[in-house]
Amino acid sequence: MANSNLAAAKSAKNDEFYTQWADIEREMNAYLEFDSDFFRDKVVLLPCDDPEWSNFAKFFALHFTEYGIKKLISTSYAPNSNPGISDYQPTLFEIESPGFDESKTHENGKKFVLERQDFSGDGRVDIDDLQWEYLQGDGDFRSIEVSALRDEADIVVTNPPFSLFREFMTWLVEGRVRFSVIGNPNAITYREVFPLIQENKVWLGRKGSGGNTWFSVPASRIIEIKKKTHRVTDDGNVQAGIKAVWFTNIEHGRRHEPLQLMTMADNIKFSKHKGVRGSEYKEYDNFDALEVPFTDAIPSDYNGVMGVPISFLDKYNPDQFEVLGSTEGDYPSTKKYRQKKRVVNGVPQKSNTGTMSGVVREEAFGKGTYFDVGYPVRAIYKRILIRHRSETNGNLRVLIDGVAGIHDMPEDRSTESLSIEKVTDGLGNTHLVAKEGSTD
Repeated sequence: MANSNLAAAKSAKNDEFYTQWADIEREMNAYLEFDSDFFRDKVVLLPCDDPEWSNFAKFFALHFTEYGIKKLISTSYAPNSNPGISDYQPTLFEIESPGFDESKTHENGKKFVLERQDFSGDGRVDIDDLQWEYLQGDGDFRSIEVSALRDEADIVVTNPPFSLFREFMTWLVEGRVRFSVIGNPNAITYREVFPLIQENKVWLGRKGSGGNTWFSVPASRIIEIKKKTHRVTDDGNVQAGIKAVWFTNIEHGRRHEPLQLMTMADNIKFSKHKGVRGSEYKEYDNFDALEVPFTDAIPSDYNGVMGVPISFLDKYNPDQFEVLGSTEGDYPSTKKYRQKKRVVNGVPQKSNTGTMSGVVREEAFGKGTYFDVGYPVRAIYKRILIRHRSETNGNLRVLIDGVAGIHDMPEDRSTESLSIEKVTDGLGNTHLVAKEGSTD
């Protein structure tokens, strides 16, 4: 039901979902626990965030001095350009400001800036020192005006419009900035996102994909979006529960925690999952890979390719695993079927349409979606294809240990002669470290 909320919001261009303070705080704390100076002397951009409504601007304004931020920029979207706003009225904050312009309040976006200046004279720099002005345009992140702010920024943090998430991710990558943004878990498989995950250029934030994230929404949205999971807080605010994750390229400690696993034999003997315990692991009929239906059922002693659920990325440790692709067409299959007939719950279907990605061969048709390809094959929901990083596989992660800290070796430097050292860190991750500037 929660995923249908996002689909409904997307189709209706209904993007008024406001992030809760606690969710922002938990995510930012994860980055600061890994690097306490991450925000220090940085320019932080919050596009799509009006401080009059959004918690992002309020949060970073409160922690501006504590985090050592150099400059905070927040932009908002013009009311007349936002289909989710039909009864906009400017706030007293705007009306009472000397810069208020009745001709621009509906047509123009706004830019809010906080720098290391105490304009209020109260002895500290916080939200009372925000300076604002109207943008020349409506505040669309794709505009030249807001893109220039992105190019000025070091870090972008926001909850972007659900209906424009693909474009927003492309915009971030083009800007070559560090970022942390909220999106639908299904966006993991988008062609604008998954290759970045595969190349270790984007990963999930602290919060995994399980459970709902609660957003504040205008009360009118409850009527407009059907079947919405919602609640009313003690102070009368309406909140909607939605599946959401943070997409980021900012390091945090959780993604380097090794996943504790059992051997294949122990999984078959002791697994808590009925589909694994007492059963042999199955191989795909059309991929050279092993089907693993649960992340905690990944065999620790299997060195081949494995198909795992998308939720694996909640636990993905790039030092422990390599992401090779998915069963959605970006990894070579071993077999093409000349003909297929869809069978659902044992009943042949008139229509043979439908996605056929990874399938496993079965003795007979059973419950769920199958295909008749001359023999029964069971359809498996989209999978991410991975394998262990190990000396046996020859794919230990190669890192450059430079002034800026440890990071992946760029492809254009892979042929350089560097001194390589095998390192096992305090968490038990083994990788290869190339000392920058050294030669064999």
